[in-house]
Formats: sequence, structure tokens, C-alpha cells
Amino acid sequence: MGYTDLIFDLYGTLVDIHTDENDRVWEKTAVYFGFYGARYTGPELKSAFEKAMADREARAGQSYECFPDIPFEQVMAQLFRDKGIHADPEGLGTNAAQLFRIASLDYIRLYPHVLEALAALRRKGYRLWLLSNAQQVFTAYELRHLGLGEQLDGIYLSSDYGCRKPDLRFYRALLEERGLSPEHCLMIGNDRQTDIAGAKAAGLATLYMHTALTPPDQEAADGALRPDTAPAGTLHFEYEGDNWQELAELIMKMDN
Repeated sequence: MGYTDLIFDLYGTLVDIHTDENDRVWEKTAVYFGFYGARYTGPELKSAFEKAMADREARAGQSYECFPDIPFEQVMAQLFRDKGIHADPEGLGTNAAQLFRIASLDYIRLYPHVLEALAALRRKGYRLWLLSNAQQVFTAYELRHLGLGEQLDGIYLSSDYGCRKPDLRFYRALLEERGLSPEHCLMIGNDRQTDIAGAKAAGLATLYMHTALTPPDQEAADGALRPDTAPAGTLHFEYEGDNWQELAELIMKMDN
């Protein structure tokens, strides 16, 4: 098979997370806005945010091939400006975005044995890349908190590129910037419609993980496509669960 590069999704693949963006979170964030003279109620802030985000997405356009991703902090900064408070994305907008994330976060943690698995894969000679539909203003800091960033050769977050999986532009950004050959790349992710469909369109081999964070309408993994049981010549593998101790061993055996 000759894989040299492993490309990972993040949430639901390497990281277990639960957030709840409920009314109380919007109310707390509105208090922060009020600290700086931008007065909203929780419902007003939520409504204004959703409208501003929808307007930006509409201007960016969306089709089967185009999936825009708008930086969260830029929209928060706009909501300050709409109240006459001049903030930039690096200032109050960023702080409000991070406060919102922390307030909505029930937990965030690595799946068991992720760090050990990534270290073993690197020792085996694979280069490791992250390609995640994620907001830089949240995720860059969460990677640091989890100790994950130093295990990776490069990190690609959709908000930095203005598009998200399955948009081919996002895959091509990684492939072209790093000079990767698609036929030597394996994409690993827990969402058939984003991670896997986009990777297939980009010419990558894939490994679909069916985890607790996989969208509930998606099918469980096909046991016949496990890396250790799939027929010779298989390019698209499937695995049930989040046992990274086992999965790393299976990946390393694929090239033997």
C-alpha cells in the first residue's frame, strides 16, 4: 500500500467532546458584551449571531463543491461593532468567542491511548497531519491543552482556509502546500459525509471510524472492511470504535 502520510480528523476521531450551546451560554456571553457597552440579552445575541453568520455564508456561497467556514471571532467582533464598540477579531471578538466555547463545554478529552498511538505511528515513519472542520480560535488552544499539537507534523483548521470538509479546496490545501501524493495518504475520520466522502473525491485512501460522535444517521462500520480483514487491494477501510491501542497496530500492519 505504501502509505507515508496519515491525515486525521479531530473531534470524534482523536478527541471525545461534548458541548451544549444552550440559552444560559448565550446569556453569559451577553454579559461579557455588556461589560464593554455592547448591550444584548441572551436571545438577542444568539439571534444577531445567527443572522450575521448566515449573511456571511450566503456571500461566500455554498454548493456541493463549496463549503465555506466563517471565523467565529470575526462574527463576534462584528456584533460589538454593531453596537458602536470597535473591536477587531484579535481583541474582544476573540475573547468573546473563547468565553462562549468554555461556557458551552461539558468536557473535552483524548480517546484512550491516542498519544501513545500517535507516537508509535511516528516511530514507524509516518508523517501525521490534522485536517479538521474547526475554529482556530477554539481548537488551537484545545490542542495545546490536550498536548496533541506536538505529535503532529502539521495542523489544518477549516476556519483558517475559509472552507471545510468535504470541500476539495481544503484537502488540496494540505496536499499542495506539503507536496503530498494522494496515493500515499490515508485519511482517518469518523464522518462518512465529510471526512470520508471528501477524501475519496481527493483521491485518498480512507479509514472510517464509527465512534459515539459519528452522526447518528450514519451506518456502523462494516467488519469485512477492518484493516486486518479487508480484501487485498482495498482502499477504503472501516473500524468500529475508538480503541486507538488496537487501531494503531492495525494501521502499522497494513503496510507489512
